[in-house]
Amino acid sequence: MTHPDPNDTIAAAAHALVRARRAHPHGLAHAPVLPDAAAAYAVQDAVARALGWFGDAAPRHWKSGGASRTAVLTHAPLPPGGVWASPADARDVPFALRGIEAEVALRLGQDVDAATAAVLDVAAAQQRVDAMCVSIEVVDSRWTDALAAPALARLADLQSHGALVLGAWQPYAARDWSAQTCRVVVGTRAAREFRGTHALGEPCFVLPAWLRHATRHGQVVPAGTVVTTGTWCGLLEAAAGESVEVTFDGIGHAALRL
Repeated sequence: MTHPDPNDTIAAAAHALVRARRAHPHGLAHAPVLPDAAAAYAVQDAVARALGWFGDAAPRHWKSGGASRTAVLTHAPLPPGGVWASPADARDVPFALRGIEAEVALRLGQDVDAATAAVLDVAAAQQRVDAMCVSIEVVDSRWTDALAAPALARLADLQSHGALVLGAWQPYAARDWSAQTCRVVVGTRAAREFRGTHALGEPCFVLPAWLRHATRHGQVVPAGTVVTTGTWCGLLEAAAGESVEVTFDGIGHAALRL
């Protein structure tokens, strides 16, 4: 039995995603079967090159996360045109999905190179964060199977990223994340409250794995780079025209109109 060449699979997946993004939402593609995470990340890189997202510069915004502390964390660089300051108006954006995740974003206060990233633990990585803010991650998909697509296909599609809204920055300070309260209001529905519900226990848990990933080819992650760190509310559904408001007690607020 002849197995597909992984390079051909990567190229085909990247081509499908580029075509879908250029025609979105009418260009949805069939999800590929990718062999491993390395192939999914290669697709991410190929799409970014084809669409000219970063040029020779390092990505300045990322998403990172995982289902638990024992899971393999995954990461995606975010297209610069889809990162907005709160309050954001996305009524002219043709999302195929409008999933909502309430998150906390972190900002680096200093450069991190590959040698530094290789030895960081959570405590040491946290010392390199200078600010935090409330963020709203809009979940979307370029695959016809949407969120039912294979996990590696979703990873290749920037972890099903649609857009990122960032609230006002404030200085980072350690806190009791197990007691952290988050409230989310979607449209006219009642507010939903979440307390200590981050899957990894704290946002900073993603930092060592994310920084090792972001520097894996020898790049430097520059000061000012932002990573959003995973949902506190699971995945909530929103519809076109609805407003979204997210508040984290002691951290701030972010708002979006879809």
